[in-house]
Amino acid sequence: MVRKSDFDPSVPLPPGLEIAAISRAVDYIEKNLVDLIDLYYEQANVFSAVVGIFGTKALDALSSYEKHRHTDTAQQRFPDLRRRGSGDNPGPNESLESKASKRPWAIQSHYDHPGWYIVWRYLIDPTESLEPGRPVVIWRVDLVFLERGDWKYEGSKAGAGGGGRTHTFGVKTPAKRLKGKAVYKRSDVTIRGGKPVPINGGV
Repeated sequence: MVRKSDFDPSVPLPPGLEIAAISRAVDYIEKNLVDLIDLYYEQANVFSAVVGIFGTKALDALSSYEKHRHTDTAQQRFPDLRRRGSGDNPGPNESLESKASKRPWAIQSHYDHPGWYIVWRYLIDPTESLEPGRPVVIWRVDLVFLERGDWKYEGSKAGAGGGGRTHTFGVKTPAKRLKGKAVYKRSDVTIRGGKPVPINGGV
C-alpha cells in the first residue's frame, strides 16, 4: 500500500510532475509486475529494465509527462519521457529518464545526458510479508537532476573470449549525490548489509 506519509514533499520535482502521479505510478508498477516475477529469477538485469519500462508507461498515462513519440529516441537514446508540450527536442529540465534498480544507490546509463532521472528502487519479497499479493515492492523512488559532470565513464569488459557488458556511465558517489532526493521511501524498509529489507525481518 502506498502511504501518503512515506512521501517527502520537500524533494524538488521536474516541472509539472506531481507526487500524486508518482504515487499512482508506484501502485501501477507493483500491481502489473506480479505476473512477471519469474523473469526476475531467470534474468534479473532484464527484469530491472522491465521495471523502468513500466515506470515510463505509468507516468505517460498518469502524469504531465509523456513518452517520447519517436521510438528510436525513447528506446535507444534520451529521454524516455518529456514534459507535454515541450516539443521533439525538450531541454534537460523538461526531460525525464526512467530507471530501476534493486541496489540502494547505484545509477547506471548508456549515456551521460543532463536531465531529470527517476529511479524506481525495488525489492523482491517472495513471502509477500510487506504487501500481500505483491512479490515486487517499490520501496524507494529517487528523483534527481543530473549534470553531465555527475557521470563517470565505465569501460566495457566485453572481449573476444565472450562475457562482459557494453560500456556504461555511472553516477559518481551516488549515495552522496542522492542524499535528500528520495521523494518516496517506505518507512517499513531499511538497508541492512547493503540490501533493502523489511524492518520486521529479512526478505
